[in-house]
Amino acid sequence: MSAVPRSEKPAGRFRRMLDRLSSSQEDLESEELREDSETAGCTRIGDCQDRQIVTVTGTLRTVTLRPRAGVPALEAELFDGSAALDVVWLGRRSIVGIEPGRRLIASGRISMSRGRRVLFNPKYELRPLGRE
Repeated sequence: MSAVPRSEKPAGRFRRMLDRLSSSQEDLESEELREDSETAGCTRIGDCQDRQIVTVTGTLRTVTLRPRAGVPALEAELFDGSAALDVVWLGRRSIVGIEPGRRLIASGRISMSRGRRVLFNPKYELRPLGRE
């Protein structure tokens, strides 16, 4: 047997093709999102710590309107392939372009709320629809 684990061996063309064919669609999308995050020079959501100022990118999974203390709040879940993050715009009922499936880059200070990472009122940039 080889002393080098399979994950550390260089992957040949056949191995990469076989891995893609045997991976689920969700795994492939997660890998694409992780690569997109690296390419954009953003911090992976899984690496973000409480009170850290970050720039993250990913795809919006859900968008909901939830009042917080009687004030409207638009909440979205951003996923980058490593972890999820809640993005909250306080005082907003809707924002044009903020919809499930849309990619965006968001910047702000991470906070922890009920064990989840949250960005309140981030600076954001919508990514183009379709392939770039």
